[in-house]
Amino acid sequence: MSTLIAAEGLGHAYHDEWLFKNLTLGINVGQRVALVGVNGAGKSTLMKLLAERFAPLEGKIVKNKSVRIGFLDQEPSFPENASISDFIFSSENKQQQLIREYEELVEQEHPDEKKLNRLYEELSEHNAWEYEHQIKTILSRMGINHLQQKIDTLSGGQRKRLALAKLLIEDPDIYVLDEPTNHLDIDTIEWLEKILTSGNKTLLLVTHDRYFLDNICNTIVELERGKTYTYNGNYAYFLEKKAEREAQDDATFQKNKNLLKKELEWMRRMPQARGTKSQARQNAFYDLEEKTKQRSDNQKVTLNVKMARQGNKILELENIKQSFDDKKIINDFTYVFKRGDRIGLAGKNGTGKSTLLNIITGSLSPNQGKVDLGETTKFGYYKQGGLNFNEKDRVIDIVKADAEYIKMADGQTISASALLTLFLFPPKKQHGLVEKLSGGERKRLHLMKVLMQNPNFLILDEPTNDLDIDTLNVLEEFLENFPGILVLVSHDRYLLDKMSDQLFIMEGNGNVKIFNGNYSEHRNAVEQEKEAAVKKEKKEENKPASSTTKLSFKEQQEFKNLESSLAENEEKVKNLTAKLNQVEPSDYNQIQEISSEIEKINETIEKEMERWMELSEK
Repeated sequence: MSTLIAAEGLGHAYHDEWLFKNLTLGINVGQRVALVGVNGAGKSTLMKLLAERFAPLEGKIVKNKSVRIGFLDQEPSFPENASISDFIFSSENKQQQLIREYEELVEQEHPDEKKLNRLYEELSEHNAWEYEHQIKTILSRMGINHLQQKIDTLSGGQRKRLALAKLLIEDPDIYVLDEPTNHLDIDTIEWLEKILTSGNKTLLLVTHDRYFLDNICNTIVELERGKTYTYNGNYAYFLEKKAEREAQDDATFQKNKNLLKKELEWMRRMPQARGTKSQARQNAFYDLEEKTKQRSDNQKVTLNVKMARQGNKILELENIKQSFDDKKIINDFTYVFKRGDRIGLAGKNGTGKSTLLNIITGSLSPNQGKVDLGETTKFGYYKQGGLNFNEKDRVIDIVKADAEYIKMADGQTISASALLTLFLFPPKKQHGLVEKLSGGERKRLHLMKVLMQNPNFLILDEPTNDLDIDTLNVLEEFLENFPGILVLVSHDRYLLDKMSDQLFIMEGNGNVKIFNGNYSEHRNAVEQEKEAAVKKEKKEENKPASSTTKLSFKEQQEFKNLESSLAENEEKVKNLTAKLNQVEPSDYNQIQEISSEIEKINETIEKEMERWMELSEK
């Protein structure tokens, strides 16, 4: 295998602390490498060094100058005042510039026919139609529809999807991806898996999504205490081999501990003769002491906070309706929450998941319907956006602002400092500033503050974003034993499968479907429905034509209803088109909303027309 990029003797420090020293790593053509490790281990820093975002303090990155690296940051940056089109299409790529000109032209209400014809010919000359289709598919999948929209008007999630779209269009020699599944819905994640595993792509990625990691990667590199451990296999193989390594480390640790005890006794004897002792043996003692200290510090997050008492009435939603600007978000939804409910909230981006959560927690009153909250119900709401911390606050002060002492599940009361230690914030970090925390450490602190409230109704909105897998495993263990209500929003299919036994599926247009089962069971049910529909369609096609030409009474009624429905929908399209023409060009959100509505109605008209033709022929 030929090596595309390598790190030699790499060393880097952050806030005066070394993340790693003398680190060596190589990535070969066709390798799909996942970088794993606890929050704060230096994963993002190592990725940025390999992507040549900045230079290491020690060592070097070795690669051929012609090797193109595509880097997806957790929080991508963009040129100031740039449009989507400016960012996506490279000025050095002739095909892309033709596609840009063509796409911008067809977005216009009255495109210039001469220009369109000229571009059509040029795109054909440059064999760019297939490329145009590929670019359009990628942009559409990422929910990017208006090329003239300014990037600074996009949300954080839209920006991440835009950066990923550009990377997929450019198709670099090495993809370096920091949490690529954040802000993607499940359908898009599954589509992305197919893209990244097609061809002989070379990848280096950090992800918390274990299904994604297992489906994509063929090599796992663990970054632990400044060292790397490489496992040639998928994530399941890595877990097996890591367990073996840790068992061996435990045996070595116990051996070192016993040896350290003996050496410590030797060091304490005859202090007056200290100068005559073997210097080599003293040096070996200090080295052994450091190794043993490091191993004993290897702790895990502990989650066992107390839950508030829960009464008989928890929460009742009755005939909930919610819409924004004539767009239906929730239409007549009723549900009575019961003890032990473990609900996964699923649906594409923009279908109303956050709206439903806001109604549940009382931060939004529905347009219609009743929300009846039990007296003892206590929410713990872990929000996707995280908390707005003051960068200059100390970590311990943020916790003490809520409580000096916290009651645990076993009845024991512990201090804020002791709880922070259980959440892997050692004293040095506790008294350090928030600005020194990594993204994952901030999320861990946010999770801790939510659990400190002793909730009995826990809502987790994308809890897996930026948390390391070790912390996620502990969180899963805690949730499995959590006796209260759990509502989980996540694009992590593994977590949805493991933690939910019921789904609220936001289908769009206000429909909220309740499915009894987890995500994989729902997916299988959908696939079975599709297969059954295809079989039925084939059966109908092979069915001999009926000798009668008369319509049944039911078909006659359907025929009449179709005629009136077609007329009604055509009128709707006419009115919406008129409305679209009156919208200010800068109001991208309303343009997108109306265009989407017109597209949906046109799809309905097309289906109704097919059925009308079928009945009219009979």
